[in-house]
Amino acid sequence: MKIGNSPDGIASPPKAERRAEAAAAPPSIAAAPPSIAAVRPSIAAAPPSAQVAISSAAQLAASAGADDGSFDAAKVQRISQAISEGKFTVDADAIADKLVANAQELLSAPANKH
Repeated sequence: MKIGNSPDGIASPPKAERRAEAAAAPPSIAAAPPSIAAVRPSIAAAPPSAQVAISSAAQLAASAGADDGSFDAAKVQRISQAISEGKFTVDADAIADKLVANAQELLSAPANKH
């Protein structure tokens, strides 16, 4: 079975025929669809109704990650080069130890109250 053939034997027209049909179509059909403002002006003119509030915990987390010098571009470059040269090795034991330590830390921390 050829790709593109339907089981009932009706095949789609070749690309060249589809392009010719699209070019011959009236401009209203071949043109891009209208914007939402043109179709439903009431939607475009409506004032925004959604309000977003960022919690203090989220603000703290965002400010904690803001350029605190923890990003080491030179280290990233060294690791990237080692990966591309096939010299990078993963220490599975160290990763497992850190995952367990992180899980223990999260489980022993008091529950955050919202």
